[in-house]
Amino acid sequence: MEFLVLGSLETRESGELIRVRGMRQQRLLALLLLNANRVVPVDALVDELWEDPPPSARPQVHNAIRDLRRILSAADECSLVTVDVGYRLVVPEDAVDAHRFAARVRAAKTAEREGRSAEAIGLLQSALDLWRGDAFAGIHCPAVAGAAMRFNEQRLTAIEDLMALRLRAGEYSALVGELHGLTAEYPLRESLRGSLMIALYRSGRQADALAVYDEARRHLAEELGLEPSPQLRSLHAEILADSPNVHGSGGADLTANDTAAQRSPHSAARREVSAATPAPEIHRNYLPHDLTDFTGRSAELDSLLSVAAQEPGGSPLMIAIDGMGGVGKTTLAVRVAHRVAASCPDGQYFIGLHGFSATRPPLPPEQALGTLLQASGLDPGAIPDSLEERSALWRSRLAGRRCLVVLDDAADTAQITPLLPGTGNAVVLVTSRRKLTALDGSLPLWLDVLPHDDAVALFSRIIGEQRAARDPEQIAKAVELCGHLPLAIRIAATRLRGRPSWSVVDLVDRLASTPERVRCLETADRDLMSMLRTSYQHLNPSQRRFSRLISLNPSPSFDIDHAAAITGLTRGDAERCFDVLIENNLIREDTPARFSFHSLIRDCTRELVADTPDLVTAFG
Repeated sequence: MEFLVLGSLETRESGELIRVRGMRQQRLLALLLLNANRVVPVDALVDELWEDPPPSARPQVHNAIRDLRRILSAADECSLVTVDVGYRLVVPEDAVDAHRFAARVRAAKTAEREGRSAEAIGLLQSALDLWRGDAFAGIHCPAVAGAAMRFNEQRLTAIEDLMALRLRAGEYSALVGELHGLTAEYPLRESLRGSLMIALYRSGRQADALAVYDEARRHLAEELGLEPSPQLRSLHAEILADSPNVHGSGGADLTANDTAAQRSPHSAARREVSAATPAPEIHRNYLPHDLTDFTGRSAELDSLLSVAAQEPGGSPLMIAIDGMGGVGKTTLAVRVAHRVAASCPDGQYFIGLHGFSATRPPLPPEQALGTLLQASGLDPGAIPDSLEERSALWRSRLAGRRCLVVLDDAADTAQITPLLPGTGNAVVLVTSRRKLTALDGSLPLWLDVLPHDDAVALFSRIIGEQRAARDPEQIAKAVELCGHLPLAIRIAATRLRGRPSWSVVDLVDRLASTPERVRCLETADRDLMSMLRTSYQHLNPSQRRFSRLISLNPSPSFDIDHAAAITGLTRGDAERCFDVLIENNLIREDTPARFSFHSLIRDCTRELVADTPDLVTAFG
């Protein structure tokens, strides 16, 4: 059994959510988890659960304890023990995500002390990946509120440590977008401001780095009546002087007595030159961070980098990456973007278009253009209202510049056409689950699932090479059951990594059953089946019906005549439905006119049959 407190309180058994009904039971469980394996007196529970305890408080606690025991009875390793004065929740430490978080942070500090920076970065990132929101969100009682504040502060400290480590590793451009978001969320955390200033400065964006300091100074003065800390002021002086000594330490070792002028005797001369010449255009980088455990795709990466390295012509270079949901299109595009960023010095832009989002509609092109124009430095008040005017202004701002534009998760060609540069030397990377055949002048790349060896390598990197070496045959089975799909492998391996008591065999057993596989490939923040279901939102009802009916066919593959017989369509109509499914990467054409589903797409499609019970009757 697993208890999740780094977010809303959740109890899970084998990945399945177990509901704890009633706010009093939830608060009681939270109090017991805070004191796991220690006795909590009944009187202390009463004081926490009621401001003014009623006469029946103790019996109500006993009833709530009885309900919790019924829930915990499903787990052998957990129990709720009654002692003379109260209760003790017996639970393994690694069953509580807060304990796993703390253990990974401690391991990261050890790795950092011993000079293993890359491992420290991975450990901190895995620790932060456990968080789903504010600790104990929605649970209101004094002891829990105090603990939640401590946990949330520990999370922020871990974020600051991770940003500092990644800066030292030279991830300057990759961190800019993340640090912008973090400083907006936590405007009083000066260490984050300092990290953002360093990341911007080391990305060639001195003016932006100075603007971050000015914003911090105004915010601190307005909110607290304070000046920035000596460390932040010293870092500002370093950047203002264009000092080569600004580095990825977060500015913590810069002091007021160790000034930029003392260390950089040529800085005054540089300032005189700067005053006599126009200020350079601000370099803007909005790329998300590149994955440290990126695995495989060497052929695709080499091909795309070779194309992007060609001498720029008179029109933009457009690359359209398509493939089924979860196949790693965005991951590859971001990796390529970081590799070519240096050759696109006039700015690197990234925007998610939500073409296949489960939670929001596709981003209208006029809204996307508004975001891109602001990112390019345009004042919001100067942005026109109409789509045509915004598109023309965007093309004008990119004309003659060597920029990189990543348009992620496009719904269709109509959504992205207004966002394309008109002339010049821009590189445009587009990702979509659809084949964007109408995107004239683009170079298409269809992304397939990972080859077997790369799939095993990705799984092994996530769970750790030592653990992977114990059972290579079972890992091969696990990636096979994940259909070699990168997102499925990542979810499954992350689940295994978070369950130290599991063997790979335990995971394989769960993946081998279709219902269990569906549950196993779902976490608090990632649900593979829900993500795949969004691929169907652009199909019309007859196309959806066709797909669901042929998914019920027990044969692993089928031709057009077979599909027509199953669905009752004419051969021509069946062929047109196949064309649409191929365009949306919902089916594979193994040989001319012979088709099959990816195993997880088949699972997803069969799940959708339950929403249309008449299909089962029609198939029968």
